[in-house]
Amino acid sequence: MNAATVRAPDELGYRAGVPNSLRDARPADLPTAAHTLATAFDDYSWTRWSIPEDHHAERLEELQSIYLEHALSSGIVLVSEHLDGVAALLRPHSPAPADAAQARIADLLGDRLDVFLAAELPPRPTEAWELATLGVRPSARGRGLGSALLAEGLRRVDAAGGSCTLETSDPRNVELYSRHGFSVTATTRIPDGPVVHSMLRAPVETGRP
Repeated sequence: MNAATVRAPDELGYRAGVPNSLRDARPADLPTAAHTLATAFDDYSWTRWSIPEDHHAERLEELQSIYLEHALSSGIVLVSEHLDGVAALLRPHSPAPADAAQARIADLLGDRLDVFLAAELPPRPTEAWELATLGVRPSARGRGLGSALLAEGLRRVDAAGGSCTLETSDPRNVELYSRHGFSVTATTRIPDGPVVHSMLRAPVETGRP
Protein backbone atom coordinates (compact mmCIF):
# COMPACT_ATOMS: atom_id res chain seq x y z
CA MET A 1 0.00 0.00 0.00
CA ASN A 2 1.28 3.43 -0.80
CA ALA A 3 0.58 6.06 1.81
CA ALA A 4 1.03 8.87 -0.66
CA THR A 5 -2.75 8.58 -0.95
CA VAL A 6 -3.34 10.01 2.52
CA ARG A 7 -5.57 13.06 2.68
CA ALA A 8 -5.48 15.48 5.57
CA PRO A 9 -8.40 15.72 8.00
CA ASP A 10 -8.91 19.45 7.63
CA GLU A 11 -8.94 19.06 3.85
CA LEU A 12 -11.71 16.51 4.38
CA GLY A 13 -13.85 19.03 6.18
CA TYR A 14 -12.61 19.16 9.77
CA ARG A 15 -14.75 20.95 12.34
CA ALA A 16 -13.55 20.67 15.94
CA GLY A 17 -15.85 19.31 18.60
CA VAL A 18 -18.10 17.24 16.32
CA PRO A 19 -18.68 13.77 17.80
CA ASN A 20 -18.47 10.81 15.44
CA SER A 21 -19.29 7.15 15.91
CA LEU A 22 -16.31 5.08 14.78
CA ARG A 23 -15.67 1.35 14.83
CA ASP A 24 -13.34 -1.32 13.50
CA ALA A 25 -14.18 -2.38 9.98
CA ARG A 26 -15.50 -5.86 9.24
CA PRO A 27 -14.87 -7.82 6.02
CA ALA A 28 -18.40 -7.07 4.83
CA ASP A 29 -17.65 -3.34 5.04
CA LEU A 30 -14.77 -3.40 2.58
CA PRO A 31 -16.64 -2.94 -0.73
CA THR A 32 -18.39 0.19 0.53
CA ALA A 33 -15.24 1.43 2.27
CA ALA A 34 -13.26 0.99 -0.96
CA HIS A 35 -15.87 2.99 -2.84
CA THR A 36 -15.62 5.74 -0.22
CA LEU A 37 -11.86 5.93 -0.67
CA ALA A 38 -12.13 5.86 -4.46
CA THR A 39 -14.43 8.89 -4.43
CA ALA A 40 -12.22 10.65 -1.88
CA PHE A 41 -9.09 10.20 -4.01
CA ASP A 42 -10.59 10.71 -7.45
CA ASP A 43 -8.83 14.07 -7.91
CA TYR A 44 -5.73 13.32 -5.83
CA SER A 45 -2.40 14.02 -7.55
CA TRP A 46 -0.72 10.72 -6.60
CA THR A 47 -3.57 8.51 -7.78
CA ARG A 48 -4.07 10.56 -10.95
CA TRP A 49 -0.35 10.16 -11.72
CA SER A 50 0.00 6.48 -10.83
CA ILE A 51 -3.24 4.96 -12.17
CA PRO A 52 -4.09 4.89 -15.90
CA GLU A 53 -6.85 7.19 -17.14
CA ASP A 54 -8.56 4.26 -18.87
CA HIS A 55 -11.28 3.09 -16.43
CA HIS A 56 -9.53 5.16 -13.77
CA ALA A 57 -12.38 5.09 -11.23
CA GLU A 58 -12.86 1.33 -11.49
CA ARG A 59 -9.11 0.67 -11.18
CA LEU A 60 -8.85 2.99 -8.18
CA GLU A 61 -11.76 1.34 -6.37
CA GLU A 62 -10.40 -2.16 -6.88
CA LEU A 63 -6.95 -1.07 -5.72
CA GLN A 64 -8.47 0.41 -2.58
CA SER A 65 -10.31 -2.86 -1.97
CA ILE A 66 -7.08 -4.84 -2.23
CA TYR A 67 -5.24 -2.43 0.08
CA LEU A 68 -8.04 -2.47 2.67
CA GLU A 69 -8.19 -6.26 2.69
CA HIS A 70 -4.46 -6.32 3.36
CA ALA A 71 -4.74 -3.70 6.10
CA LEU A 72 -7.56 -5.61 7.77
CA SER A 73 -5.23 -8.57 8.26
CA SER A 74 -2.05 -6.59 8.96
CA GLY A 75 -3.20 -3.58 10.93
CA ILE A 76 -6.28 -1.53 11.78
CA VAL A 77 -9.10 -0.35 9.54
CA LEU A 78 -11.45 2.22 11.07
CA VAL A 79 -14.75 3.33 9.58
CA SER A 80 -17.43 5.83 10.46
CA GLU A 81 -20.94 4.75 11.26
CA HIS A 82 -22.20 5.05 7.69
CA LEU A 83 -18.92 3.98 6.05
CA ASP A 84 -18.41 7.46 4.60
CA GLY A 85 -15.02 7.85 6.31
CA VAL A 86 -12.17 5.31 6.33
CA ALA A 87 -8.68 5.11 7.81
CA ALA A 88 -6.16 2.27 7.65
CA LEU A 89 -2.95 1.83 9.63
CA LEU A 90 -0.38 -0.91 9.19
CA ARG A 91 1.53 -2.33 12.14
CA PRO A 92 5.34 -2.24 12.22
CA HIS A 93 6.90 -5.06 10.20
CA SER A 94 3.65 -5.77 8.35
CA PRO A 95 4.19 -8.25 5.52
CA ALA A 96 3.72 -7.29 1.91
CA PRO A 97 0.38 -8.17 0.28
CA ALA A 98 0.04 -11.75 -0.93
CA ASP A 99 1.53 -12.64 -4.31
CA ALA A 100 -1.88 -12.85 -5.97
CA ALA A 101 -2.78 -9.40 -4.66
CA GLN A 102 0.50 -7.94 -5.90
CA ALA A 103 -0.06 -9.46 -9.33
CA ARG A 104 -3.52 -7.91 -9.51
CA ILE A 105 -2.13 -4.54 -8.40
CA ALA A 106 0.38 -4.74 -11.26
CA ASP A 107 -2.46 -5.49 -13.70
CA LEU A 108 -4.48 -2.52 -12.44
CA LEU A 109 -1.52 -0.15 -12.73
CA GLY A 110 -1.14 -1.26 -16.33
CA ASP A 111 1.11 0.98 -18.39
CA ARG A 112 1.87 3.08 -15.29
CA LEU A 113 3.52 0.16 -13.50
CA ASP A 114 7.08 0.93 -14.64
CA VAL A 115 6.97 4.58 -13.60
CA PHE A 116 5.29 3.60 -10.34
CA LEU A 117 8.07 1.13 -9.54
CA ALA A 118 10.72 3.63 -10.59
CA ALA A 119 9.52 6.22 -8.06
CA GLU A 120 12.15 6.15 -5.32
CA LEU A 121 10.85 7.23 -1.92
CA PRO A 122 12.84 7.13 1.32
CA PRO A 123 12.44 3.84 3.22
CA ARG A 124 9.88 3.97 5.98
CA PRO A 125 11.12 3.45 9.56
CA THR A 126 10.76 -0.27 10.21
CA GLU A 127 9.56 0.21 13.80
CA ALA A 128 6.85 2.74 12.90
CA TRP A 129 3.18 2.26 12.25
CA GLU A 130 2.08 3.51 8.82
CA LEU A 131 -0.96 5.68 8.28
CA ALA A 132 -1.64 4.05 4.95
CA THR A 133 -4.84 5.81 3.95
CA LEU A 134 -7.40 8.28 5.26
CA GLY A 135 -10.35 9.48 3.24
CA VAL A 136 -13.89 10.81 3.53
CA ARG A 137 -16.58 10.69 0.89
CA PRO A 138 -17.07 14.19 -0.59
CA SER A 139 -20.76 14.24 0.39
CA ALA A 140 -19.79 13.66 4.04
CA ARG A 141 -17.14 16.35 4.36
CA GLY A 142 -17.62 19.12 6.88
CA ARG A 143 -18.65 16.84 9.75
CA GLY A 144 -15.25 16.16 11.31
CA LEU A 145 -14.99 12.53 10.18
CA GLY A 146 -11.42 12.81 8.92
CA SER A 147 -10.19 14.39 12.13
CA ALA A 148 -12.01 11.84 14.27
CA LEU A 149 -10.57 8.92 12.30
CA LEU A 150 -7.07 10.34 12.56
CA ALA A 151 -7.39 10.99 16.29
CA GLU A 152 -8.66 7.46 16.98
CA GLY A 153 -5.95 5.87 14.86
CA LEU A 154 -3.23 7.87 16.64
CA ARG A 155 -4.76 7.02 20.02
CA ARG A 156 -4.29 3.34 19.23
CA VAL A 157 -0.75 3.90 18.00
CA ASP A 158 0.02 5.79 21.22
CA ALA A 159 -1.47 3.00 23.31
CA ALA A 160 0.95 0.61 21.60
CA GLY A 161 3.84 2.99 22.32
CA GLY A 162 4.77 3.44 18.69
CA SER A 163 5.69 6.13 16.20
CA CYS A 164 3.67 6.70 13.02
CA THR A 165 4.74 7.52 9.47
CA LEU A 166 2.86 8.72 6.41
CA GLU A 167 3.40 10.10 2.93
CA THR A 168 1.34 12.82 1.31
CA SER A 169 1.50 14.31 -2.15
CA ASP A 170 -0.60 17.37 -1.35
CA PRO A 171 1.47 20.26 0.04
CA ARG A 172 -1.55 21.59 1.92
CA ASN A 173 -1.48 18.49 4.09
CA VAL A 174 1.94 19.16 5.55
CA GLU A 175 0.84 21.96 7.85
CA LEU A 176 -2.33 20.12 8.76
CA TYR A 177 -0.56 16.91 9.79
CA SER A 178 2.02 18.97 11.63
CA ARG A 179 -0.77 20.06 13.94
CA HIS A 180 -1.23 16.42 14.88
CA GLY A 181 2.43 15.94 15.78
CA PHE A 182 3.93 14.89 12.45
CA SER A 183 7.17 16.37 11.12
CA VAL A 184 8.53 16.28 7.57
CA THR A 185 11.50 13.93 7.28
CA ALA A 186 11.98 14.10 3.48
CA THR A 187 10.55 15.71 0.37
CA THR A 188 10.83 13.75 -2.89
CA ARG A 189 10.17 15.16 -6.35
CA ILE A 190 8.99 12.38 -8.64
CA PRO A 191 10.15 12.99 -12.25
CA ASP A 192 7.10 14.12 -14.25
CA GLY A 193 5.00 13.34 -11.17
CA PRO A 194 3.93 14.72 -7.82
CA VAL A 195 6.03 15.90 -4.90
CA VAL A 196 5.81 13.48 -1.97
CA HIS A 197 6.33 14.58 1.62
CA SER A 198 7.39 11.87 4.07
CA MET A 199 6.31 12.60 7.64
CA LEU A 200 6.89 11.00 11.03
CA ARG A 201 5.17 11.34 14.39
CA ALA A 202 7.31 10.35 17.37
CA PRO A 203 5.95 8.06 20.09
CA VAL A 204 3.73 9.85 22.57
CA GLU A 205 3.91 9.02 26.26
CA THR A 206 0.47 7.91 27.43
CA GLY A 207 1.22 7.33 31.09
CA ARG A 208 0.92 3.57 30.79
CA PRO A 209 2.53 1.59 33.64
